[in-house]
Amino acid sequence: MPYYRQVGEIPRKRHVQFKRPDGGLYAEELMGEEGFSSDSSLLYHRYLPTAIVKAEAVDPVVSVNTAPNLPLSPRHFRTQDLTSAGDLVAGRILLSANGDVRLSYATTDRPSELYRNSKGDECVYIQRGSVRFESTYGVIEAGEGDYVVIPTGTIHRWVPSGTVNALVIEASGHIRPPRRYLSQYGQFLEHAPYCERDLRTPQEPLITEGEEVPVLVRTRGGLTRLTYRNHPFDVVGWDGYLYPYAFNIEDFEPVVKKTHAPPPVHQTFEGPGFVVCSFMPRPLDFHPEAVPIPYNHHNVDSDEFMFYVGGDYSARAGSGIDVGSISLHPAGFTHGPQPGAVEAVIAAGATHTSEMAVMVDTFRPLDLGEGALACEDPGYAWTWAR
Repeated sequence: MPYYRQVGEIPRKRHVQFKRPDGGLYAEELMGEEGFSSDSSLLYHRYLPTAIVKAEAVDPVVSVNTAPNLPLSPRHFRTQDLTSAGDLVAGRILLSANGDVRLSYATTDRPSELYRNSKGDECVYIQRGSVRFESTYGVIEAGEGDYVVIPTGTIHRWVPSGTVNALVIEASGHIRPPRRYLSQYGQFLEHAPYCERDLRTPQEPLITEGEEVPVLVRTRGGLTRLTYRNHPFDVVGWDGYLYPYAFNIEDFEPVVKKTHAPPPVHQTFEGPGFVVCSFMPRPLDFHPEAVPIPYNHHNVDSDEFMFYVGGDYSARAGSGIDVGSISLHPAGFTHGPQPGAVEAVIAAGATHTSEMAVMVDTFRPLDLGEGALACEDPGYAWTWAR
């Protein structure tokens, strides 16, 4: 993260004695990236964070099988047609994946178990509903339009209030603000479309009592359930640059030009082998002869995974795309507005767009999960030829 945070009680110096009221010592835990060479936070536990009493291998509760996008084709998935029988961890339905990222959808109304993804960071976009995110760092209340970014190795759980729909982005490494938005010291620059004030972080420690508490742990080798002697939510204080945070899509400030601006102006996060972009309501291009919707384009190095979350999609009229839809436009395919859309928008004299979308562009091909194939619109690929 680009700035330092302190929550709860900590000693004045790192790695010195920090005594509990009974005279014993709090136990330090350093959460750090890239082998002590990047961002880290120092957490102070009431109990040993190393004390486990059981370890059990766990079989995946959802399908992780994928198939190549063959024959090569643009795809349309209707998440509205998906149902989930699990929580925000166990109920994830895999849509697309490659070696860098997994993209899943979840609908849930029940709490998850404690979970630690030690394979990579996660970014969870809350499409609908509200949910309490609890972790060793504290609590974040999240709702519609929130991205919740969770560092690798963070023990956490999700407690929804009613039904929650979410897109889950699981990285093979770390998810960060784009480097071009930050100074050499990590501060958001003036041209960045959001800043530190827009980020919500835990404000106070979360202390939960309990003994022999199970935690589901994901690693590159698979799933394990570790049972801790004491509840891991026992941190009295922490400080550093590494922690979970929420950012609401409504706080993203779109960049506009005289003519149509390409997707990099919408970039919100970067990960290993992919980027995340936020498309928000904004003024349309204002050159007197501008074509105010996207031109046909062919991203030769990337697959484009677009989740439509709100507004009106005039450029896609007649394609079947609606709120809740996901389009996948792979490298090797040229895509753009539906036939007649350019002429219709020019004739209407439109000056603003209301569309909202979350896009993940990957730099390696995305394979298809069973969840995507279960909710695919089979006629989508031919809608440009009608």
